[in-house]
Amino acid sequence: MTGTAKAGTAGQRRAVFAVDEDAALAALEQAWADGGYHAFSVDHGTWSAVGSAGVVLTGAIPDELDRKIRAHWQEMQ
Repeated sequence: MTGTAKAGTAGQRRAVFAVDEDAALAALEQAWADGGYHAFSVDHGTWSAVGSAGVVLTGAIPDELDRKIRAHWQEMQ
């Protein structure tokens, strides 16, 4: 087992647990933009989003950021 999987483009290989950052950012934005969250980004492994009140939420992986956004959103309801 080599720890890599074929990506869908031109035979490039990506680590099995590597995240397609562009796709993950697009999914987060699609899921949460209408909820008041914006400026989704990832920098050196830290995923972040800014809420409409200016609060910055972060996570180590996209799923963690999604959980934090969901919890924050529920608190604001």
